[in-house]
Amino acid sequence: MKTLYGRFRASGGAFAAVIVGSLLMAAGMNSFLIPNRLAAGGFSGFAVILFHLFKIPTGLTIIVLNIPLFVAAWLLLGSDKVGRNLLGSLLFPLAIELTAPYLPVLTWDPLLASVYGGIVMGLGLGLIFRYQGSSGGTALLSLILNRTTGLTVGQALLGSDLVVIGMAVFMLGAEAAMYSALSLFISTKVIDLIQEGINPAKTALIITTRGEEINRGLLAELERGVTRITGRGGYTGEERELLLCVISRPQVARLKALVHELDPTAFVIIGSAGAVHGEGFKTLSHPD
Repeated sequence: MKTLYGRFRASGGAFAAVIVGSLLMAAGMNSFLIPNRLAAGGFSGFAVILFHLFKIPTGLTIIVLNIPLFVAAWLLLGSDKVGRNLLGSLLFPLAIELTAPYLPVLTWDPLLASVYGGIVMGLGLGLIFRYQGSSGGTALLSLILNRTTGLTVGQALLGSDLVVIGMAVFMLGAEAAMYSALSLFISTKVIDLIQEGINPAKTALIITTRGEEINRGLLAELERGVTRITGRGGYTGEERELLLCVISRPQVARLKALVHELDPTAFVIIGSAGAVHGEGFKTLSHPD
């Protein structure tokens, strides 16, 4: 019963996230991108091009492009993967058309429009992605290309967006295309921020001959779990211990001071961990 209730709550949260995300993306389109001729990649970017060339409504273009894509995806990928894309693919173009009369153009400066349009679009799409939804378009096209051509999903997405930016160069002008590329770059960074969080954790890998002392120090002073791995130097052939520890950003200085105190010759690697789930960090969840 609890599992069923949890799935119901997760489904409701995903549904709400797709609705809010679609409305945010529609706001980004109507208040920033469309009036400033910014074709920031994807089907929505192609729709902006057609709108300014032939006055075809952007929402209509997105829906018309999505229909054959959904048929192909249904046949090639199956109903499970396609079903997740359906809701966002319909809500996003509908939201563009329904909100257009009520959303003001907030700036006619193309630089401000590209920056803030990218932020708002990234917030909306990042929210949808976080709950494993999709707005269809090139996201779905990338899955089809991955299946049929062997391209990775990331390569297919980048290629699709570059094609749209390239079309913008010839149809809307080089300056508009450059602003469009800037907006696309900003939106992808915001999507990553929504997915990974604003304060990513740090991963510390410590290579030392005094693993026991450092392990005790990390457990006592930083209160973080440590994974101990036995290794051997490739040049010296001497045995070393590798300590893997995930810490918060403010704990980096304390970790370096502790390791230096216990083993000044230790080799320490510290890098960013985009997303960490588990005890002491975010709870691991699966929003179906």
